[in-house]
Amino acid sequence: MKMAASLRLRTFLHAPWALASKCIFDHPPVQLASPCLHGLCTVTSNKKSVKSENKSLLENLNLMGVDLKKVRQRQPAILRRIFTNEKGVAQFLQGKGASNNVIASIISRYPRSITRSDRNLEQQWDMWRSFFDSDEEIIRVLDRSPESFFRSSDNENLESNIRFLTSLGLNSKELHRLLTTAPRTFSNTVNLNKQMVELLECVCSELGGEDPAHFAKTIILRNEYILIRSTKRVKTNIDNIQTSLELSDSELLALLQGAGAEILDLSNECLKNNFESLQQKIIMHGGRKTDVKKLVLAYPMVLFMGSNTLSSKLDCLLEGGITLMQIVKKPRVLEFSTKNITGRIVELQRVGYDFERNGINILELSRKRFDAKMERLTASPDE
Repeated sequence: MKMAASLRLRTFLHAPWALASKCIFDHPPVQLASPCLHGLCTVTSNKKSVKSENKSLLENLNLMGVDLKKVRQRQPAILRRIFTNEKGVAQFLQGKGASNNVIASIISRYPRSITRSDRNLEQQWDMWRSFFDSDEEIIRVLDRSPESFFRSSDNENLESNIRFLTSLGLNSKELHRLLTTAPRTFSNTVNLNKQMVELLECVCSELGGEDPAHFAKTIILRNEYILIRSTKRVKTNIDNIQTSLELSDSELLALLQGAGAEILDLSNECLKNNFESLQQKIIMHGGRKTDVKKLVLAYPMVLFMGSNTLSSKLDCLLEGGITLMQIVKKPRVLEFSTKNITGRIVELQRVGYDFERNGINILELSRKRFDAKMERLTASPDE
């Protein structure tokens, strides 16, 4: 099937480019109902043409092996466009080393890619190459996340964001990670990104931090999605965390500069609900609010767990003979799935493992180390 798609795309790329539905970017049509945008021309002649799919475009995409079902699910309006640049995009990517199957996959998952002009693609590629080692590396990123390259066609804004983020002290490797993880950061306006950085610097100052700029950079590196969140969400989460856990300024500052940076991603409502579920569960089993605080400070990611997931894991551990205080002291055991926890407890009970005497560190071991430990326990149960 992949070979067939590759053959169709090769045939398409070498076929005469004379379809009436295409806009030749070096020679745009004389009459247009709306202006060209970044070298792309869109014509709207009547309501019927807007609503119906472009048959020539469908034929071309089919020849390229593009999954039209995915296109209709993700960006159906693309199929109604009169002028697109699918051949130019395919030839450009092919020239950079992308296989026909990768090209078809990119367009299937991010159809808006075919609206980009050849000139725009070249300009953006040159900017990416300034902090990527090779064309092959960029192709791998596009194959994983087409949106990271094709979402924005504003190359000036992209360049401005790169300059701004570099001014914060981010190096090319860190920009690379940010670009591949949260590409929308680079299509934000620079002012929007500045607002978040200014908020983080202000939070640091209010909490008594000595280096607001370093604090903001640390948060960005620990939470690559922070710049695509709203300042209102982030500020509300910070306030709620401090109030709910009764944290001092220094405790909150340390939490945010550590693993706590990631929980700022949660919606305000989700963070609130997850905290309340955790607190209710801990208190129900005889714990106190101070135990909740200890657990969250030691393992902030617990606040990502929904009430059902958390309840299931805690019940599994408690029923297996592990105490609540052991969980509070070693909360990373909650990282594992309920199935994994249950399986390990059953294996350990089979060899008479005493959690009260030996603790629960064994439950946090990697699979390889756990199996090795089980072999030793089986051979010498008293170990």
